[in-house]
Amino acid sequence: MVKISVIIPTYNEEKNIAHTLYYLSKQTLPRKDYEIIVVDGGSKDRTVDIASKYADKVIMQKSKGVGGARNDGVIIARGEIIVHTDADVIVEKNWLENILKNFHNDVIAVCGIEEPLENEIKYRILYTIINLITYIAAKIGIVWTRGTNTAVRKDIFLKIGGYKDYPICDDGELGLRLRKIGKIVYSNKIIVKVSLRRFKKYGILKVIKEWIKGDIMVLMGKRPYAKYHKEIY
Repeated sequence: MVKISVIIPTYNEEKNIAHTLYYLSKQTLPRKDYEIIVVDGGSKDRTVDIASKYADKVIMQKSKGVGGARNDGVIIARGEIIVHTDADVIVEKNWLENILKNFHNDVIAVCGIEEPLENEIKYRILYTIINLITYIAAKIGIVWTRGTNTAVRKDIFLKIGGYKDYPICDDGELGLRLRKIGKIVYSNKIIVKVSLRRFKKYGILKVIKEWIKGDIMVLMGKRPYAKYHKEIY
């Protein structure tokens, strides 16, 4: 019986997707207990071919944006728990098992942290600060869920309408709605290692500025000012 469905949106990820899916396919959780669903946004490279070697299902994206791709995946998911992550992350072998352990009767969602794949001091400091802020926010009741490392009960996800039609910060906004209807567990022991290619392409200050502006808009209950685009690194 499938307990967990892992949803991964992709677009021209041939350089990263094999590593991500390899580690996902080698979890301590029995493979029969989880499925991997890749939702592709029209890749022009070998992403779909590579993903098809590992994933249980590879489908073409129909909805708008990254959040829309995640929503498309949930529609066909068989698991009671939906796990969201990205195509350029590396997970520990007990990642899914640790997520599952945190789902008690009253828990509707579980969120973990990110660490940098690249071992550069400035990025380690940056993510130490980001994770500290996230931890403090969680302590006061604001769990800012992350698209790279969030799990939600499927029935609850569908009940609240999934990800909103936002070009950015839709992952954090999801957490704001979830916490109104149930308990979210934040754990710094549930870790994914993330690529820093966005920071390297645009610079730390520009990316952080964009995030902060988007987060403020979301906290104010407004749609972030940004345009949809498909990122190529």
